[in-house]
Amino acid sequence: MTKQTNIESGQMEWHDAVKAIKQAILESQYRAAKGVNAEQLSLYFGVGRYISENSRRFFWGTGAIERISEQLQKELPGLRGYSAANLKFMRLFYEAWMPVLSAFDDKSIATATENLGAVQTHLLAPSNRLPSAIDLKLDEFLGIGFSHHLEILHKTEDVAERVFYIHQTYVNRWDKYRLRDMLKADFYHHQGSLPNNFSKTIPAATGAIRAIEMFKDEYLLDFINVEEIGARDLADVDEREVEQAIVNNVKNFIMTFGRDFTFVGNQYHLEKFGHHSFPDLLFYNRELAALVVVELKRGDFKPAYLGQLSAYLRILDSEVKKPFENPSIGIVLCKSADKSFVEFLIQGYDNPMGVATYKSEEDVRKVLPSEEELRRVMDNKEE
Repeated sequence: MTKQTNIESGQMEWHDAVKAIKQAILESQYRAAKGVNAEQLSLYFGVGRYISENSRRFFWGTGAIERISEQLQKELPGLRGYSAANLKFMRLFYEAWMPVLSAFDDKSIATATENLGAVQTHLLAPSNRLPSAIDLKLDEFLGIGFSHHLEILHKTEDVAERVFYIHQTYVNRWDKYRLRDMLKADFYHHQGSLPNNFSKTIPAATGAIRAIEMFKDEYLLDFINVEEIGARDLADVDEREVEQAIVNNVKNFIMTFGRDFTFVGNQYHLEKFGHHSFPDLLFYNRELAALVVVELKRGDFKPAYLGQLSAYLRILDSEVKKPFENPSIGIVLCKSADKSFVEFLIQGYDNPMGVATYKSEEDVRKVLPSEEELRRVMDNKEE
């Protein structure tokens, strides 16, 4: 086959590509009203697949993608988003995610045909099944814009990291610029396990990361001795007794809690419109330049705790916070909490909050082997 024949064959193929992509665009526009974002992503995924399979495996000729873009603009005047660069982005989008999405055991994906017009929404139809390797949810994948996906693809390499940013963008409703800030600040590698809404409620990405790094998800309050309080175990200890033990050992608590904390007071008096409130513990953190409220709860986490903490924070910001300080931060410190449940609920609040748990010396003693058990183990080793 001569070079000229190859070129003519390539031209016919990219003309066919224009027809196929044009038809897919027109069909997609009819369905757009039902789900603009999901429809657009599905279309781009399908176009990306078509371009990938033809440009990578077959000879379209030099500059074929550029000519396809130009012809699409001519045949669909006013069409936006189909520049040569964007068509290549669609190919990138497909090639980056196809290995992951193929792990979904979904008939609508498995039976997607090679006909570009049939690839769109059905290929990315939501499924209740998740790949075993990563926690990707297709409703979240389809719930963020193509520009968000491109930001994530260009600035990450690891699938787990990409899934993380998709989830955070979806849950926190980040716009492209907020996402860009969080990517630049490397939020993924600074994330903590404390359930919180800092990335949503603290304006500066660096501030959100500092707050996440500042607080742990669990604290060992080993200076609380239930025997000295006169209780059988921590469940019998009143919240005020725990609070008093912390106040009596505030230096130890601050060293446990983190760096740059200053104790402001306990049962701090707040008043607004004649209503009085008394947060358990109030600190100031120099690095965060913010007041920090700690509410102590002796039992399991309850949703009402977030509402109470949110009220304290709003009053603090209104009546106590200085103009140069950042919004006040609240931490619920309780005996136990379901992190997934807390993470879900806490996103509904506009004040920076987190939920942590604590253990006492008594809790540690319960999980450690007794002196007698240790001696028995050592004796067996010596034998």
